[in-house]
Amino acid sequence: MLINSSFKPAWWLNNPHLQTLYPALWRKISPPPLLKRERLMTDDGDFLDIDCCGEGQKPLVILLHGLTGSSESGYLKGLQYCLLEQGFKSVALNFRGCSGESNHLARCYHSGETEDINFLYQTLRKREPNTAFAIIGFSLGGNVLLKWLGEKTKTVDLFAAVAVSVPLELAVSATTLDKGFAKLYRLGLLRELKHYMRIKQLTLKQLGRLKEAEKIKQLGDLSAINSFWEYDDRVVAKLHGFKNVHDYYQRSSSRQFIKHIAIPTLIIQALDDPFMTSAVIPDTNELSASVSLEITQGGGHVGFIAGNNPLKPCYWLEQRIPEFLQQQLLCY
Repeated sequence: MLINSSFKPAWWLNNPHLQTLYPALWRKISPPPLLKRERLMTDDGDFLDIDCCGEGQKPLVILLHGLTGSSESGYLKGLQYCLLEQGFKSVALNFRGCSGESNHLARCYHSGETEDINFLYQTLRKREPNTAFAIIGFSLGGNVLLKWLGEKTKTVDLFAAVAVSVPLELAVSATTLDKGFAKLYRLGLLRELKHYMRIKQLTLKQLGRLKEAEKIKQLGDLSAINSFWEYDDRVVAKLHGFKNVHDYYQRSSSRQFIKHIAIPTLIIQALDDPFMTSAVIPDTNELSASVSLEITQGGGHVGFIAGNNPLKPCYWLEQRIPEFLQQQLLCY
């Protein structure tokens, strides 16, 4: 189902790059949500750090960040605070190595890696079998979420899911980031990913996990990589068992999974998202009966800032997402 969106970009941020960069560079969360960190040990000898906000018998919302993000990302912290005010508690997942400490295996996180979100869901569900659960994913986290929902179909118990600014076709996004102003986003993201891998290799050596460190060493010198096509071919595909970058993009792109989703799900996409083109947006016949697609004319990438006063920006997602959750909770 297609939804007519009420979102209108702020006149003073009426540009996809301003919408994208403003919250990432200048937003301050006030007051910040009170978080409690917990470490979960995974079955393969690694760990996941989660940041919990709120407690008691409230509905629980799991949050998934984007590439090179973390639970410290402004869009997650801002949403956690708003969810708490709306009567929800939340858990923000830090993907492997994103919590401020490198994980203990060579494996990383990637756009198609759904084992960790499933592990987190199952862990929390065992603790709270009667609690109403929802999940929200941004960018890469949104792709992981939609793929997971499509894989699990009716085997998970959720009252709602929301995915925002999703690179539904990974190859399209990788190519888009090779063009024009988007190259600056690519440069910044690749710089952070290379740093992530360097720190990971050093940490594995220090921990005495030499076989794991050797897996990263075998990837070679990553410093000259300047495109996601090359990074995902050299790093992601080799570390995670894909034949090559084409195999990774084909198997991990979430667009093909949307038709299988049985959970009430809202997908929010901006037509001017600088990380992709409108070619990633699915047709209505690709949506399952449980999926609603809300397309906005503006908003950039995980931006969606409205309001007429530059001194009081309105973060529209923090209104729209709780509104959708409340609606679905009533029907649960």
